[in-house]
Amino acid sequence: MIDDKIRIRKKEHISGFLKGVGGKENGFEDVVLFNNSIPELNFKDISLETTFMSKKISAPLMINAITGGTEEAEAINKDLAYIAKELNIPMAVGSQSIALKFSDAVKSFMCVREIMGDEGVVIANLSANKSVEEVKKAIDMINADGIQLHLNVPQEMCMEEGDRDFKGVINNISNIKESIEKPIIIKEVGFGISYETAIKLKKIGVKYIDIGGKGGTNFIEIEDLRYESSKYSEFYSWGIPTAHSLLITLNAYRACNVICSGGINKGEDVIKSLILGADIVGVSGVVLRWLLEEGKECALEELKQLINNIKIYMMLLGKGTIRELKDTPYMVKGELKEVEEYIMKTYCENLK
Repeated sequence: MIDDKIRIRKKEHISGFLKGVGGKENGFEDVVLFNNSIPELNFKDISLETTFMSKKISAPLMINAITGGTEEAEAINKDLAYIAKELNIPMAVGSQSIALKFSDAVKSFMCVREIMGDEGVVIANLSANKSVEEVKKAIDMINADGIQLHLNVPQEMCMEEGDRDFKGVINNISNIKESIEKPIIIKEVGFGISYETAIKLKKIGVKYIDIGGKGGTNFIEIEDLRYESSKYSEFYSWGIPTAHSLLITLNAYRACNVICSGGINKGEDVIKSLILGADIVGVSGVVLRWLLEEGKECALEELKQLINNIKIYMMLLGKGTIRELKDTPYMVKGELKEVEEYIMKTYCENLK
């Protein structure tokens, strides 16, 4: 049986998410787009199709890591997998550490592949400090197309039972990368990837980065809520806003495949992410809230509407494909402009 402490923590993370305030601004308000009054397009011809992990998907959108390991989490993952299959978009499972310890937790992750089938893009998930052997088990468990190795130092530091030793992580990531055939995605969980971090990942040849910026679920706040505490409240504002982290990461490592996530819950932010240079956009919190508060079919319809809104923005910009969208002119202002200027001033000699 699954250890009660781990099972309870999984439940507390979900309940804490529903109670938490989370982020309010993700930085995309400082990206300015311009209306195209003569788009010369038929709406029905606009295509969001793209490729991810060598498979064709219907939109540059993925359901990002949420949960797994308990009966409640299994029900959530089944519903999310159903939605991902219906929309033909990728899905990443939550951390599989619990399933590596307790065999009765495995089915809560396996159900995703069973529902999505071989055609679907399914991404495994573990901490970046896990061993090669554990990573291989997590991938095999769900026949994953790739694996997210998550980085969550701020959360661990504010978790009573969290890790405190983060030495050797970059070497461990490098060892995993060289030891497995499937792609690895280095994923932040809400605090953003910095320029220095992106450079470290570039040096060891990581090809996929999920920036997980500030603006969405706040895991420091969730850890406080677990204990009905506010002792870590001064850290609630810690992190790099999503748009800032996206700009920083792409300037540090232009050849990287970037997944943009962190408080993205509307078509405008998806469009801006793609225009700035992201390859795909991850959503999680907004989908989970739709699912838990309104049900599976409502969550599916909301995501369909999100995808439709993305297509409307493409019409308003005069772009018929994702490839064309990448050439959209835009302007940055405010804090994002200051970040852009800071990057150029501080790191200009490293840019390629």
